[in-house]
Amino acid sequence: MSGRFPAGPLWLIGCGNMGGAMLRRWIAAGLDPSTVTVITRSGKGAPEGVRSLTALPDENAPATLMLALKPQQIDVAQALLAPMRGAPRLLLSILAGVDHATLSERFAADTMVRTMPNLPVAIGKGVTSLYTVAASDEAIAAAEAFAAPLGHYEWIADEAHFDAVTALAGCGPGFVFRFADALAKAGAALGLPAEQSARLAMATLEGAAIMAADADVSPAALADRVASPGGSTREGMNVLDRDDALVALLTQTLAASERRNAEMAAAAR
Repeated sequence: MSGRFPAGPLWLIGCGNMGGAMLRRWIAAGLDPSTVTVITRSGKGAPEGVRSLTALPDENAPATLMLALKPQQIDVAQALLAPMRGAPRLLLSILAGVDHATLSERFAADTMVRTMPNLPVAIGKGVTSLYTVAASDEAIAAAEAFAAPLGHYEWIADEAHFDAVTALAGCGPGFVFRFADALAKAGAALGLPAEQSARLAMATLEGAAIMAADADVSPAALADRVASPGGSTREGMNVLDRDDALVALLTQTLAASERRNAEMAAAAR
């Protein structure tokens, strides 16, 4: 290891919203951009100081290779990497739904790690889930060195849970954004100016999320603490709690995302 990151070059295949966000965060955390090569169709979009190519360089395999494409592009990635000389020590894949067995069939590396980051990794407040098979302590430490600057990370013990974890944490920011929008629209429906309602909704979510993350009790306990019997919060909570409607809605939401992850995994095979 060299500092916080594994020694040796890093190649990214693809550099879209998620891959680009991760790379920029790594550079902000001290990764030397001169050690990074980004390979994309356009050759554009890489951060300053990073080598950007449209084809595989005529070089030996890097220490670390990251597949930062959409799962539907797995065939493109496999064809692109076919001429690579040797194999990377560590392969990181953010291909949603593509399981470890499929990665092992299509690509070569000493260690392969499935990773599922979510968009707040761009500000170092993301969630990254990790899964691998029979990795050495060194490989685990290398994967964690890349995950740590992105925010919270967790290893998933059972790959069968990875699609559910992806639905919860990977897709979750989108659902929270939708909730924030709904909260703002509900305030506007009561007569507040729309822009003011949006500001109040965002500030309320931010403060509540920080408070919940720092609390020594569950969010359910916090909700009960602020919902005094007979009070206005309790009246609103009664609507959310009726017939467990909110839990049922979110369970259906995550299940739909989980099913789609499974469909993408089947397509990748």
